[in-house]
Formats: sequence, C-alpha cells, structure tokens
Amino acid sequence: MRDGFARALVPYYPVAGRIAPSGLAVDCTGEGIWFVEAAASCVLADVDGLECCPLPIPQQLLLPRPPPGEKLDGLIFMVQATRFTCGGFAVGIIFRHAVFDGQGAARFLTAVGELARGLKAPSVAPVWDRDTIPDAPSPLPGQVTEFRLVTQVADISAESIARVKDEFKQASAASTGEVCSTFDAVTAIVFKCRTLALASALPDDDAEVRVAFAVSTRRLLRGVLPIPTVEGYYGNCVFLACVARTGKAVREAALAEVVGAVREAKEAVPARFAGWMRGVEQYDVPPLDYSTVTLSDWSRLGFDEVDYGFGAPGYVSPLNDHNNFIVQLHYVRPPPPRRGGVRVVLRCVEEPHAAAFAVELAKFA
Repeated sequence: MRDGFARALVPYYPVAGRIAPSGLAVDCTGEGIWFVEAAASCVLADVDGLECCPLPIPQQLLLPRPPPGEKLDGLIFMVQATRFTCGGFAVGIIFRHAVFDGQGAARFLTAVGELARGLKAPSVAPVWDRDTIPDAPSPLPGQVTEFRLVTQVADISAESIARVKDEFKQASAASTGEVCSTFDAVTAIVFKCRTLALASALPDDDAEVRVAFAVSTRRLLRGVLPIPTVEGYYGNCVFLACVARTGKAVREAALAEVVGAVREAKEAVPARFAGWMRGVEQYDVPPLDYSTVTLSDWSRLGFDEVDYGFGAPGYVSPLNDHNNFIVQLHYVRPPPPRRGGVRVVLRCVEEPHAAAFAVELAKFA
C-alpha cells in the first residue's frame, strides 16, 4: 500500500505538495503525504467490524495524527493503515477539500490501489486544469452556529425505496411519465422524516425547511476542459442544489411530491451551472442553520471499489462526529451481508428531536 501511494504521487504530483500560505494555490514541493502504519491489539469482531455508529472506539485511533513536533502546515493528504490481529485492517484518511472533492479523492485512492496491485499506470489519467474553471464561489457565511448534534444510523430498506419509486411513478404517469432514482427516493424520505420530527422546533407553519446536496458537474465540463475526457479531473466539481419549502408543506405532502421537489432541484443544476460559468448566475448557499440539512451520497463516489490488493472494503463511512457546525447526513452502502437499500449516517438533529426522528425513519427500515 505504501508503494502504491508513492507511485501514485508521480502522476498526482500536486498531492505531494503543500497548500500555499494564501490558501488559493498548491506549491508543488514534492514533500509527500503523511503515511502511518498502526497496529490494534484486537480483532475486527471486537469492535463490531467498525460498522456501528458511533464507533465503539474513539475515531482518533483510526485517523492519522502527526506528532506535535512535526510541522505539516498545508499538508494535503494523510492516511493511516491500522492492522488488526485477525489480519483485517482499516484505512483512515484525511484530505484537503480545497484540492479534492469526494469523487476526486476516491479516484486518487483507486489509482493507489491499481499501482499497489502492480499496474504500470492508473487506468484513468489524472487531470489538474484548475485554471480552466472560473474562480471559486464566494465563501460560506462567516458566522455559524455550533449545535449539539446526535449521531444516528438508519437503514432504509430496498423494499421501502421501491415503494416510494412506485408511488412517484404512478403519480407522474398521467403527466410526465418520469421515474425517480434511489437518491431521489431516500432524500425525500429523510427530508420528510426530519421535518416531521422538527415540528415542535419550527416557530410556525410558514417557517422554511431545506435540504441541500452537492450535484457532480463533471459531465457538464465536457467541452470546457481541453481534454477528451473529464473522468480524471479530481478537483472540486460539484454544484449545490437546494429544496426549500415551508415546514407545513413538507409535512402534509405525499412522498411522491417531495420526490418531485428533489428532482426539480437536481434538474435545475445544468442551467444554473452554465450561468455561473458565464458569470451571470450567483452561487447561492442556503443559511447554515438548524432548518437546513446538507447531505452527501458516499455510496457512489467510488470509495467502495478501492482495492489495495486485498479486495474491496467491507464497509466505508465518514468519521465526522467532531463537526457540530453543519447539520448533515451521508448515504453509504450497508455493511455485509448487503441486501440492497441504503444506510444513512446522520448528524442532523439535536437530542430533543432524536427519538421522534428515529421513529419516523423506522417506518422505512
């Protein structure tokens, strides 16, 4: 694995550099990444295969922690490989979102795995070309609120997802004849369940609730980047979509209607992104308050296919229990034995609303 990282840093040479003091550039210094080998004194089964959330051990034990004396300002990528006595291991990574988005980080790790397995070159050549993209959107709001978020996990069953898809298909049959994706269905479920759980927290029925999510825009860069394919582009390449409705509207809406709102927000992205590229569209960020939940779909980023020579990982999940400033959730693939469905890792409600939220989500287990 160490050799795979070393070899991958040749084509991915900016990752071996450091974030410049300005924060707006990478100095290609070739200093490398931080790689840590660690050993655990237990088997994976003793920690439930690291599939529980919150984890049965402190997450800091699985993440790379350079010694205090090391000056690693501007480091772009850190990794820790922890071997358990059963022979299994966990790989914990920390990376700078200024350089990668999730899909880009997964693409880098895929290249590491390919080179660790003996391939001569990554199957997809990396693409930098940051200067082709317009300047970054305006920064997030300077003032944010610290919440006391509770970590929860919910498994949305394949049967529940299929039922919501069927409801939407029937509802749209007479008009558009559209069908919806698993992402659309799960997002509608979680958004409505959370809104129902937050009913007592909203000041009135007209108070707005929102769900925001990142939409990949790689396919929209075809013809923009001076290359035949955009698959190797590993920079931030997402555009934020947002559904905003009154709490009453979401509570009273059928799930098929909420699915429709999610699809409407997704379908608006190409035109909004094109307008932003031309400088005529504002990149609006919704208020980062308790009424806004942001989500990321990790189930399709590519982390689950990374193979360092030992096969694909059994389970992949973010470790974000330290973040209490953004109300968020992540979609991941359920742990084995997989029977379809989606696991949702949640940090999007505080204790007073956690029980009601869990009750609503359990209806779709």
